[in-house]
Amino acid sequence: MKIAFIGLGNMGGPMAANLVKAGHQVIGADPVAPMPEGVIRAASPREAVAGAEAAITMLPNGAILRAVADEIIPAMSPGAVFLDCSTVDVDSARAVASAAEAAGLMAMDAPVSGGIGGATAGTLTFMAGGTEEAFARVKPLFDIMGQKAVLCGPSGNGQAAKICNNMILGVTMIATCEAFALADKLGLDRQKMFDVVSTSSGYSWVMNAYCPAPGVGPKSPADNGYKPGFASELMLKDLDLSQMAAEAVDADTPMGQLATDLYRRFVHDEGGRGTDFSAMLPRFATRGRA
Repeated sequence: MKIAFIGLGNMGGPMAANLVKAGHQVIGADPVAPMPEGVIRAASPREAVAGAEAAITMLPNGAILRAVADEIIPAMSPGAVFLDCSTVDVDSARAVASAAEAAGLMAMDAPVSGGIGGATAGTLTFMAGGTEEAFARVKPLFDIMGQKAVLCGPSGNGQAAKICNNMILGVTMIATCEAFALADKLGLDRQKMFDVVSTSSGYSWVMNAYCPAPGVGPKSPADNGYKPGFASELMLKDLDLSQMAAEAVDADTPMGQLATDLYRRFVHDEGGRGTDFSAMLPRFATRGRA
């Protein structure tokens, strides 16, 4: 396939590189990021999508997605697929899909889980929103860039799945870090804490696969000085999106709101920007009861 790829940063770059390795022709557009090996540089997003069978976007937020969509939709070939892998608000995802479909395109929102490591290894999970026909068209691309893709329903439902998942992730990370900090002060060895919780009712992906305590459990960013696998500011972005969505549909999410407030304080006031979201552990470890 001839594929346009717009947004070639930490996530988009390796995703595009994997498509090239699989034999696809990839035309890239990004104002600052370098082109991965084998990706052909276009002067603009509009130029990138000319004649492409699929256009993939990986962009920072809904406003930028809407602006890029306004530029590329008129230049795309009828019947092509607009596949957005950004994590944005549900309203933006649905507005862009509606505009694409009105122009005779297929549209799919498919945010990802798996981080930079998953993008590089081709092991991402895609949470897709759109039609079954569009999903079938892009499934071979999902299979190259990831290990799993789930069609979650109509346009916007991919974003809904992503923000619900990451609200759970943020809340669970905070609870896990709080528990380790409490265990420290109670004199409970961190390894013993892990040995119990990882096989008991406190089991979670955070504890068992991404443990925030250095030297405990499988290797994680905690073992690399909390250099980000998933940055705290990105967690804050996703939590903010979850609370925007909750407000829009009148959903009661007190734990989600508290996690959002804590990550906002951590990122903006406590030096958390640029650290992994699991760096909440040293934050709690140095604090007393307020």
